[in-house]
Amino acid sequence: MACLAGDKAVLVEKPCILDLATSTELIETARARGRFLMEAMWMRTNPLLLRVLELIAAGAIGEVTHVRADFGVAGPFPAGHRMRARTLGGGALLDLGVYPVSLAHLLLGVPRQVQAWARLSPEGVDENTGMVLGWDSGAVATLSCGMVGATAITASITGTRGRIDLPEPFYRPGAAVLHRRGAEPETVAAELTGGGYQYEAAEVQRCLAAGLIESPLVPHAATLEVMALLDGIRARIGVSYA
Repeated sequence: MACLAGDKAVLVEKPCILDLATSTELIETARARGRFLMEAMWMRTNPLLLRVLELIAAGAIGEVTHVRADFGVAGPFPAGHRMRARTLGGGALLDLGVYPVSLAHLLLGVPRQVQAWARLSPEGVDENTGMVLGWDSGAVATLSCGMVGATAITASITGTRGRIDLPEPFYRPGAAVLHRRGAEPETVAAELTGGGYQYEAAEVQRCLAAGLIESPLVPHAATLEVMALLDGIRARIGVSYA
């Protein structure tokens, strides 16, 4: 908010603030001041994941029916660590779970149904969380995040005619594997350089040069829809940052 007040363009780390209400306030402020604002969800600017979206749009695996993704780290985190601090938005969901949730949203949009369960820490943040999302199309997503054990950090996107597997780490994979019905697996690659953050930086520069105040790759609407999903999941698992 201070940067926007100083008429600066802003790339804000994911997740965008802590909840839908404050994220909405931030975005409305940026729009009112005519300043660029983008959530730093680097997964949405990754060339390989953009290629995967193109393949799905072209019908490579048919209609998407299932998304599976996990992101768990081993821990343990000592008392006082930011991952355990409610005042800092601690817990697995906002730090790690935002990636599986964002992937499902990127592929299928806003779900009709959301179910979730979690084990909470003594501080009241989620340590181990499972989520099931459902869409009117019949598609489902099974997602998990946690900070009590290192998971594979992989994802699979299943469709009526095939599947795409994203290896570790699925949010910035080096390649993907396309399984078409009745065909040998195909490696899907893209020319990748650096650690991956540069793609979101390049997108910001492209948007600024074009005079945009939001990115078509990471639009404000997507940020708000994902934040609404995270709010709903927190309500179901009993995590509050008030």
